[in-house]
This record gives sequence, C-alpha cells and structure tokens, in this order.
Amino acid sequence: MLAVAGGMTRIGNSSLDVLPLALGGNVFGWTADRDASFAILDAFHAGGGDFVDTADSYSAWVPGNSGGDSERIIGEWLASRRPEGVVIATKVSQHPEFKGLSAKNVRAAAEASLERLGVETLDLYYAHFDDASVSLDETVAAFGDLVTDGLVRYIAVSNYSAARIRDWVGLAQAAGSDLPVAIQPHYNLVHRDAEQEIVPVAEEFGLSLIPYYALASGFLTGKYRSIDAAGHSSPRAGGASKYATSQGLEIIDALEGIGRSHDASITATALAWLRQQRAVVAPIASASRVDQVADLLQGARIELTGDELGELNRVSQWSPAAV
Repeated sequence: MLAVAGGMTRIGNSSLDVLPLALGGNVFGWTADRDASFAILDAFHAGGGDFVDTADSYSAWVPGNSGGDSERIIGEWLASRRPEGVVIATKVSQHPEFKGLSAKNVRAAAEASLERLGVETLDLYYAHFDDASVSLDETVAAFGDLVTDGLVRYIAVSNYSAARIRDWVGLAQAAGSDLPVAIQPHYNLVHRDAEQEIVPVAEEFGLSLIPYYALASGFLTGKYRSIDAAGHSSPRAGGASKYATSQGLEIIDALEGIGRSHDASITATALAWLRQQRAVVAPIASASRVDQVADLLQGARIELTGDELGELNRVSQWSPAAV
C-alpha cells in the first residue's frame, strides 16, 4: 500500500487512517526523559503526526527502569494533552513481568498496557516476537479474544517469519477470528531482506508493513560517516557505525544529492524511500530531541520520483546470501 504524499493512509484492512510515519516510543524514558518526550510528542502532533509506536518492554534495558516506562510517559502525555485521533500501537512478549505469548500472559500484559497508557482500548496490538514455547493456535485465539472483548481494536505481528505469518492467518481464518492487519519488520535502505519473503506475504494477505529501524539506528541520518564511532556519545553510535561501509556511504551520498532537490534532509529522504516501497504504510522513526521531529514529518510528505527511487534502489542493491 502506497501512501499519498502529504495525505493519510490506511493500515491494512483496518479503519485506522494515519499520517504515513509512526513516531517510535523506544526512546521515551531512555534517551529522552519525561520532559523531552512530552516536547517531542507535542511537536509531532502539532506537525500533523498521529501514530505512535511503543512496546510494553520499553525501556527495561535501562538501569533503573522496569519496563512499561515508555507507555507510562505516553499515557501521561495523552492524559495531559487529550489529543484528537492519535493511534497508539504497543506490543507484548518482552516485558520482564509478562514474558511470552501464552493466552494468560497476553491478556495480563494487555490489561497492564491499558492501565499504563490510560486508554480503554489498544488501537493496534502486536505479538512482539514469536514464542515457540506456546502453540500458535493458543496465541492466535488469545489475540482474537482481546478484540472480541473490546480490549484491542486490531492485531499485528512483529519479527515473525513469512511462514509463521501464513500459519497465523490460516489459524485465524479457520477459527473465524480477527486477522492481523500489519507486520512490523526490520527494513531500511541498508537492510532490505524483508523484500524477499515478508513483502510478498504482506501483499498476499493485504497486510501493511510498518518497518522498524527505518533509519538504521541513526546511520541513515548521515551523522555516522566514519566506521569509528568513538567520537559519538549516542548510545546508538556503535550500531550505526557498522553500516559505514563503502556501499553504506554511497547510499548516504545518494540520499544527500536526491534530498537536495527536494530541500530535504538525508533523514527525510531515507524515510520517503521506505514509505514508497511495496506494502509499506508507515515507517517507524524516533527522535531524542524535539529539533529532530521536523525531518521525520517531512519524510512522510515528500514524494520521490521514479528516477530517484531507482537510483536509491541501485546503490542499495544487495545479495540475500550476504545478509
């Protein structure tokens, strides 16, 4: 599904219409404290953004955090601002107190997320990671029951293989249960393996892609042009610097040149490329500072030409065997 430049787009077969960019909530309570998170959310919403992505496990990895930190901050912002029409997506399976995808855990985690967010219904609820220890039909039924009982509007999957997505859809169809409407894969200009199997399964079942790591841990902002990230204080610098290969830097140069013709940043151009790929409805990108939000929003609105998309496709060509 392709988003219309400057307009709204629909997530799969749902009734959720959003600006084609999701604000990543993984930084809230981590690299953005409560005040910074409020400022980022305010700027995003003021600029037309209406889709926020989080997870119940964000950010349990930070010393002093316990999980649910991002959801609590978003919930406080929602209660304070009472914004109209904001779509909130969250996930289950990785919270320290709610591990896995058993039916009991899925229900308990959803109820905990509802309380932290201060909402009556979760707009979009993901199975965050596949759980091989639980039968898939138990998980599928648990998610379906959440929709039936009004706790969740729509369901989705993240980090699932194409085969397991097909199995999920088949089980849901057989049971007459609600089908997923979206898939959240790892996908960006320097990591395109989702095109091999995930994009086809999304198109097969009319599911929308909402890719994470849309900016490759910050590499596709153009900030990390050296393989040595020692000069960067960002927690993400090490993850970004691994992409600073000769091909990675060629991609950055191409983004810079193409962006110049749109008066757009490298960041916005990278997001625009991803937004215009097959089945993609809204890339996820996060901001740790309020001054980064404008570039994210611009990425939802600029329209790259066929030639520009072709050039970026060419410089980012890859071999599946090398991924």
